[in-house]
Parts: sequence; C-alpha cells; structure tokens
Amino acid sequence: MARYGKEFRDRAVARLLPPERAAVDVVARELGVGAQTIERWLSDALSEPSRQKVWTGAARFDAVLSTESMGETARNAWCRANGVFPQELAKWRQHAREALA
Repeated sequence: MARYGKEFRDRAVARLLPPERAAVDVVARELGVGAQTIERWLSDALSEPSRQKVWTGAARFDAVLSTESMGETARNAWCRANGVFPQELAKWRQHAREALA
C-alpha cells in the first residue's frame, strides 16, 4: 500500500477545488493514484474545520479579489464564513500587491 505525504495530498486536493476544479478521474490518472483515494482525500479535506484548510496561492488571490470591493462588515462576515482571520486576508492582499508590483 503506497503512502503519500500531506503535501502531496494537499496539492492533489487543491487541483479539485476552485479555481482549477479538475475532475477526480483526471487528477487520479495524472498522479497515478486511485480515484477513490483522491475522493477520500477530498472528503477528508472538506470535513476539516475551516481554519485547518489549505489555502493555495490561487485560492488566496481569488479571496482577495472577491473581497476587495466589500465593505468592512461584509468582509468580516466573509472571513467568518470561510474561517479566515481579517488580518490573514489583509496579509494576502499585501502579498498580492507586492507580487504585482
């Protein structure tokens, strides 16, 4: 039975989530891992409390774009719903601006 590290599993699951949203069978075939295994990893990741979820760079950038035009109240509500501290979101925004500069 093959064992895969957390980083490998997190990267596989990240491909299934927005913005990429790759199909399970495609990811499974590309990685040489069974589709049922990939589905279990996804299920495990989605069942974790939000604070423990892995935010990929693309997901962070998407969060920054989604919340940029929101007022403080709406942004704070978004943060609560997605398990992100407002300070984290501000840090992601700053990193995005630095990367684009």
